[in-house]
Amino acid sequence: MKVFVNSQEIPLLSGMTVKHALVGAGLLDEVMSGKKVYDEWGNELGLDGALADGSRIYVK
Repeated sequence: MKVFVNSQEIPLLSGMTVKHALVGAGLLDEVMSGKKVYDEWGNELGLDGALADGSRIYVK
């Protein structure tokens, strides 16, 4: 499946989490230093959050 992190396409295997997507995008350190992760509707997500094909998440 593919998800989008800050508009960057990240290929993931089914069942992978928000944390896996952040690692793939190279953004995990930013989140660990205080930034938050949100879905396309503005809901805050946890690192263990589930993703579906085509999910869009943003680090702010």
